[in-house]
Amino acid sequence: MVTLLNTNVDLYQSLQKLLADKKLVDSLDPETRRVAELFMFDFEISGIHLDKEKRKRAVDLNVKILDLSSTFLMGTNFPNKIEKHLLPEHIRHNFTSAGDHIIIDGLHAEAPDDLVREAAYKIFLYPNAGQLKCLEELLSSRDLLAKLVGYSTFSHRALQGTIAKNPETVMQFLEKLSDKLSERTLKDFEMIREMKMKLNPQNCEVMPWDPPYYSGVIRAERYNIEPSLYCPFFSLGACMEGLNILLNRLLGISLYAEQPAKGEVWSEDVRKLAVVHESEGLLGYIYCDFFQRADKPHQDCHFTIRGGRLKEDGDYQLPVVVLMLNLPRSSRSSPTLLTPGMMENLFHEMGHAMHSMLGRTRYQHVTGTRCPTDFAEVPSILMEYFANDYRVVNQFARHYQTGQPLPKNMVSRLCESKKVCAAADMQLQVFYAALDQIYHGKHPLRNSTTDILKETQEKFYGLPYVPNTAWQLRFSHLVGYGAKYYSYLMSRAVASMVWKECFLQDPFNRAAGERYRREMLAHGGGREPMLMVEGVLQKCPSVDDFVSALVSDLDLDFETFLMDSE
Repeated sequence: MVTLLNTNVDLYQSLQKLLADKKLVDSLDPETRRVAELFMFDFEISGIHLDKEKRKRAVDLNVKILDLSSTFLMGTNFPNKIEKHLLPEHIRHNFTSAGDHIIIDGLHAEAPDDLVREAAYKIFLYPNAGQLKCLEELLSSRDLLAKLVGYSTFSHRALQGTIAKNPETVMQFLEKLSDKLSERTLKDFEMIREMKMKLNPQNCEVMPWDPPYYSGVIRAERYNIEPSLYCPFFSLGACMEGLNILLNRLLGISLYAEQPAKGEVWSEDVRKLAVVHESEGLLGYIYCDFFQRADKPHQDCHFTIRGGRLKEDGDYQLPVVVLMLNLPRSSRSSPTLLTPGMMENLFHEMGHAMHSMLGRTRYQHVTGTRCPTDFAEVPSILMEYFANDYRVVNQFARHYQTGQPLPKNMVSRLCESKKVCAAADMQLQVFYAALDQIYHGKHPLRNSTTDILKETQEKFYGLPYVPNTAWQLRFSHLVGYGAKYYSYLMSRAVASMVWKECFLQDPFNRAAGERYRREMLAHGGGREPMLMVEGVLQKCPSVDDFVSALVSDLDLDFETFLMDSE
């Protein structure tokens, strides 16, 4: 549908005529002008300004890219199988059997047996010729489309209008970050090697299937972060009350449960919340679809049912969104209890919801989270900083039976445990992001996608490539984030800077909350992202500033050392 609208010549010519009238353009408010320019950009990257034959080719390429994307996505989860006799007998029970074959449907990254993880890695990531061909066609079709509409690479086309603006800035950001991380990453790998040697002296070389498992072992040994110790303090009711307290003190907002009308919700356990401002009144509605059930997508997400916009009669159309989580249901003996990770996810998704609720844009096209990808995660990641601050957690974390507050040292240990092997985790994200840039860079690619993976892994990650594996064929984010996988790191850097500038001294600072709302949340995608970042930080950050913000988050907190040694 969008592809058809983006290639509607009458719409395009009408907009072109408007933008050619300088007097008229000068009379537009900045948001209207930006939306007009965004529409023009959408038209032109779809090839509408080309002659009839080339325009048809651009439409055909768009359709082909959509088909290849869905085919590739299906292949990223497809299990691989191996004949039973090829696997050592003592590990077969870890996988599903089907006749003479063993089915491997994932990486089994948390399995304590090194051999199970190794077998899963090598078999699940074994190259599939059809999937490989699909990826190559997808990348070359994207490149053809980009060149057809006037860009040197698909990455240049994808990054227009983002914080980074172009692939050169992205690669500069990733390379500088990689340099700053390298020593810390080596220390993390050394720590993993020592733990592996302790548990498996026969084979202590760190392989790509090791970090997720051994970093978990180190975390457990060093900090004893057993989720079951934390869950009783994080009942769903307490966590929602915590969000209410935070939003009220920062932004003057309260969340009120409302009874939905008959037939209004798609499942009886969906809750409807009215978002109400202390002086402005009703701002919008959030449907909370929080609980696990059969046939429900297994992902935490936020999505829009109706975007906010200014209506012709001067009223504001209120936004309506959904927060979807997969929380356990309450039992007879206890309410729904969240692990620390679930609590953080709840805060994260509420960050997206507030972006939608507080956007006050004239047009739906740029409302709330409808903004550049490398800016869209800033409000949600910022909420994670609040979820990890004892001053905030202390407002709501109470044992559901005794009412006892969560001890401060437990929160500190939880926060510090997240820094275990965090440099290696970030280095892995840098590798993924760099690979994404190279795949969407200059074509034809100088090598096969697997050879490029091997080179990039060695340069940006440091652990050896495993022969006869093709991890890129399982990298589903190449579809949704094509050339923008770096966005998560960039958003985290911005969120870190906003936290330190506005909320580190006082997480309930109302003046800072209002500034954050006024400069960032209110505009959705209706203003250039870097202008919004500047508005909150009151300076224009450089690539070095982004890198420093990410790296400084890895430093251990001195106060925790003192508390642990007491």
